[in-house]
Amino acid sequence: MEKFLSRLLIWGGIGFLAQFIDGTLGMGYGAFSATLLISAGLAPAIASASVHTAEIATTLVSGGAHLWFGNVKKEWLLPLIIPGVIGGAGGAYFLVSIPGDTMKPFVAGFLLLLGIIVFYRFVFRKQNPQAAPAKAGTLSRITKSPLKFPVLGFVAAFLDAVGGGGWGPIATPGLILTENQEPSKAVGTVNLAEFFVTIAISGTFIFTLGLEMFDWPLVIALLVGGVIAAPVAAFLCKKLPTRALGILIGLLLIGVNIRTLLTILL
Repeated sequence: MEKFLSRLLIWGGIGFLAQFIDGTLGMGYGAFSATLLISAGLAPAIASASVHTAEIATTLVSGGAHLWFGNVKKEWLLPLIIPGVIGGAGGAYFLVSIPGDTMKPFVAGFLLLLGIIVFYRFVFRKQNPQAAPAKAGTLSRITKSPLKFPVLGFVAAFLDAVGGGGWGPIATPGLILTENQEPSKAVGTVNLAEFFVTIAISGTFIFTLGLEMFDWPLVIALLVGGVIAAPVAAFLCKKLPTRALGILIGLLLIGVNIRTLLTILL
């Protein structure tokens, strides 16, 4: 019993830390939690299913807190949610038959590039990022494209289901880079939209794997830790300076994905 309670406390702490990072920087819950679960011996599909089931509650509390603190841009929600639900369900179904590890180096490389771009944008640009016009060329064309939100939502949710994390790391910098808004708006909107995407992913896993495949004490421990951290993280996201938040997001992307690539290659 003592060993079991210690295990619950450890997983609860992981859930708290993961949600604190996710709620503040707009990414990290799935990637952080799934990485530890897989390293502990869980199959990628079971790890992703456990994390996403716990995220139903954490994303609801986190998204609601971001909405309360004014971090959500409501006109972005449906264009992200609808394709995100489709992509998430498709990714979960795909993962059950294809190991998610085969896609990790490609996803990590892409996210590393995004991290470098976000970091450069907020460190070296002199003007206020939320007031800066989009650069000419590719970024400008992406900003004007009506397919921007559906593509971003679908790809982020698909990779999130396959890799156990990816919705935040792709959707958050994607919005920051193409919308020229303060990072807190991107973080808050992505967190709220993630609730609906998570329901689709979890429902697909439950349908394909069966309830008996889940480690429910683990899911509950992750859930409780995340729910406690969610409102605190949303409040800090509102208070952090725009430039500092953008730099932190860039550094998180760079650090996590360099580690992922080194782990795969070495």
